[in-house]
Amino acid sequence: MRSVFITLLFFTLTSLAFPGHTRGKIGLVLSGGGAKGSAHIGVLKVLEQYNIPVDYVVGTSIGAYVGGMYALGYDVDEIEKIMLGLSWSDGFSDFIPRESLSYANKQHRDRYNIAIRLGYSDGEFKVPHGLLLGQSAYQILQRSTDTVRAFASFDDLAIPYRAVASDIATAKMVVLDSGSINQAMKASAAVPGIVAAVSIDGKMLVDGGITNNMPIDVVKSMGADIVIAVDIGSPLAAQDDLTSTVSVLNQLSTILTNNTSLRQKLLLTEKDVLLRPSIDDLSTTDWSIMPEALKLGEQVALSQSAALMNFSISDDDYQEYKLKKILKSKQWFDELPKHIIAVKINNNSKVENDIIEKTFAIELGKEITKEAVDLAINRVYALDKFEQVTVEFDDTEQGRIITLFTQAKSWGPNYFDFGFNLKTDFSNRSVTSINMSYLMTDITSNGGRWLNEARIGWETLLASEFYQPLNQSHDIYGRVRGSYAQDKWEKTRIRPELRNDYYSAELAVGYDYSFKGVIEIGAIAKKGDLAIETEGSQNYGYESVGSFISYGYDTLNSINFPTRGNKLRIEMQWLNDKYSPELSSEEKDKALVFNLSWRGAIGIRGHTFVGITSFATVDNDADFSVHVTELGGFLNLSGYQEDALIGVHKAFAAVVYQYDLGREVPGPGGSGLPIYLGTSLEVGNVWEVNETVKYSELINSGSIYLGTDTSFGPAVLGVGFASGGEYSFFLSLGKNW
Repeated sequence: MRSVFITLLFFTLTSLAFPGHTRGKIGLVLSGGGAKGSAHIGVLKVLEQYNIPVDYVVGTSIGAYVGGMYALGYDVDEIEKIMLGLSWSDGFSDFIPRESLSYANKQHRDRYNIAIRLGYSDGEFKVPHGLLLGQSAYQILQRSTDTVRAFASFDDLAIPYRAVASDIATAKMVVLDSGSINQAMKASAAVPGIVAAVSIDGKMLVDGGITNNMPIDVVKSMGADIVIAVDIGSPLAAQDDLTSTVSVLNQLSTILTNNTSLRQKLLLTEKDVLLRPSIDDLSTTDWSIMPEALKLGEQVALSQSAALMNFSISDDDYQEYKLKKILKSKQWFDELPKHIIAVKINNNSKVENDIIEKTFAIELGKEITKEAVDLAINRVYALDKFEQVTVEFDDTEQGRIITLFTQAKSWGPNYFDFGFNLKTDFSNRSVTSINMSYLMTDITSNGGRWLNEARIGWETLLASEFYQPLNQSHDIYGRVRGSYAQDKWEKTRIRPELRNDYYSAELAVGYDYSFKGVIEIGAIAKKGDLAIETEGSQNYGYESVGSFISYGYDTLNSINFPTRGNKLRIEMQWLNDKYSPELSSEEKDKALVFNLSWRGAIGIRGHTFVGITSFATVDNDADFSVHVTELGGFLNLSGYQEDALIGVHKAFAAVVYQYDLGREVPGPGGSGLPIYLGTSLEVGNVWEVNETVKYSELINSGSIYLGTDTSFGPAVLGVGFASGGEYSFFLSLGKNW
């Protein structure tokens, strides 16, 4: 670090001793414009080509991002590589990827598939401040800027820098001049109502375009004598295009933003340069247009080369200017020790600090890359307890101190979740169910939670479950659950309609051995009534009491269209069953119930191979058992309607191939829509209690389908077929219970 100061001092003394040619200070202003922001890179390329130094840089929204990267000391080629190499479309979703969730949270999301955030506390319903929380956007910025520290002043950067945001409470411009450059960039680009506001120094900050999309006054106040301003704001839509509420709202936003730019342009003088690339036909949200926008930025700068060349300096002077930038940026890129000497937790939630630190898992004494920081942030965010998880670095001569900031969900601590499912075979059967849960969290000092669930439709469920961690690390827990359910099986040509109404209770102790799975042991009791709907309807009352052990493991990245991972569940129950009227000579029938299910996926580019296996059996003394299992429906003997076959023994296996057609269909961000074309080969059957599982009685089946993921879960349309001439057309929307 001493060498840096000596070199800078040398340049300062030299300039004082030999003043030579003095030049005006040049300020660069970069406006907001979303995906069109890569045009700024094109302009910077030409400025560097013409040896034009930048003494101050100010930006709004995407302009704050490009300007911030340049101010940190990245050269224009590095900025281009970083910006065009990022998956900006990931910023459109803050929902945690399924494979990152804990085992229990995976199962919960599979049941409650409607992607909304709704909470309740203090006597009112609550939602987040924006459709997006901004976590994904923050991590994109974190990956861009590497592991740079927070700054006491942005004047200390390689180029003095400012980011412009807006105070949503006062509608006033806020100029960010210190702190975390990532947070400054994020605040400047937080579109109100879409991305949650960013809290900085007690202010709720949103997109700077609302108050100043082209902050010429800010760069002049910093000391700029000459201004180069780049305007990539959106043009107004024509009257004929204002055909919907959304288009009118977009127009109002554009009017507001453009008005701020018009006022700022009045501050330009004859010596200043305004650059307006030909980006009017480009989208602000389609990130695939970035290479095109970059070229347009380069073209507009070249078209005004005569004006820009007035600011050019000699090769020697420009090399000296670049060297000063490099030497200054070494203070945060190279000079100081990079190993982590301490981890601090700034926790604004009720989650135990020990749990957060254990999950963050940053090893002391070692250097850390931006990729490792990103993974560590993901691990903490995947606890699904926080609205925001961010980090800041503090560099000292001894090493780096990393501070992790966590912010509890603003719409908590009690949450509503909803699920929806529709299935039809286009003939005489349509099944609809609506699911709802109300989860109360932190109702005990050690993270206890109370889950209440309801399902209405073809089948019914009412359930209440209390979950209590039993140790400080929350990996050992106890739970108690009570429920009422009505399961139904529709009448077919080989059986009457069946209905099972029952109450059940469970008491279990579990061990979360990792995010990937759990082991549980416990006791279970059921009391119910099985009705066979015939002309002379039969009813069987039953009681079932016993114990169970279960094992679950789940790493699938999608429950519907997985491309990687495995899901395995094994459960054994030891039960004493009692039926009325009695079905055996014994007063109680001892039953061993065993269930196994597995699904695994391997994906290679757009091709995915999925394996499915399920097996169930009951070992008891009676000729009857209420512990039944089903086959029938999509990828479960697809040629049969849903739950067409029921029995106590089941053997089933399937191989599925699916291709992602979305890779061939460009979509927003260039990522393509997830449209899957799939086919399956399936084999299986069910047998009664006193029947033997026979290979010769297996039923062959298969399907061809199209599917996609929607905000209501998967949508699948296809046809299934089976040996014996069975076939079924099916449409399914939403996730299974």
